[in-house]
Amino acid sequence: MKVSLVIPMYNESSIIEEAVRTFSEYMKKTFKDFELIFVDDGSTDGCGDVVEAAHTEDARIRLCRYTPNRGKGYAVRTGVLAAEGDLILFTDCDNAYGEEAVGNLARTLVKTGADIVVGSRNLSKDGYEGYTFIRKLASKTYIKVISVAAGFKLSDSQCGIKGFRRDIAKKIFSNCEVDRFAFDLEVIMIATKLDAKIAEMPVKIINHRESTVHIVRDSVKMLRDVRRMKKRIKKQDII
Repeated sequence: MKVSLVIPMYNESSIIEEAVRTFSEYMKKTFKDFELIFVDDGSTDGCGDVVEAAHTEDARIRLCRYTPNRGKGYAVRTGVLAAEGDLILFTDCDNAYGEEAVGNLARTLVKTGADIVVGSRNLSKDGYEGYTFIRKLASKTYIKVISVAAGFKLSDSQCGIKGFRRDIAKKIFSNCEVDRFAFDLEVIMIATKLDAKIAEMPVKIINHRESTVHIVRDSVKMLRDVRRMKKRIKKQDII
């Protein structure tokens, strides 16, 4: 069974060498057959060149790149559609959840028989460990508001680590249109329309970055996006 790990990146020169080393070493020791796909989302700091250099030493480390910057949704979609694995996973370049979560994700897909496994910070007491009270409250409120509007029962639809079986991944992402952060919701909406089996897996934030989410402004924008997506996907023929 081949495992593909997709990692979107934009101007990650400060961490890319560590990311390539950490993820490649973990994939080598964990999976017999794998590929590691970094997607350069129009970076201007040369981080893609580091991945290109790594590819010359190990062909299993791949680079997809394009310009200009299109957004995380477009980057993940590009990587998933280029992936060749039986299981296709994605996580963030900053390794927010730790590399062990990648192996847990693959094992959960196999063990549960699910089509999709979504990481969740809300399934264990330490999921938000290291968050300030205000940031934790803002994150939970944001997720709850969006989930209710979208009609999801998932506890953390916006979590940045998810895994898919190949067939469902290709079907979902070939029908996605959202290029930026609302893409997580679009993916779950399409999966729901396909009656995909979705499971959740507890994760914990290990590497913290400053949040760019503004709870009021971004919730209002996301709610508008949710309404548009629901209307479009309801009418959309998923092929």
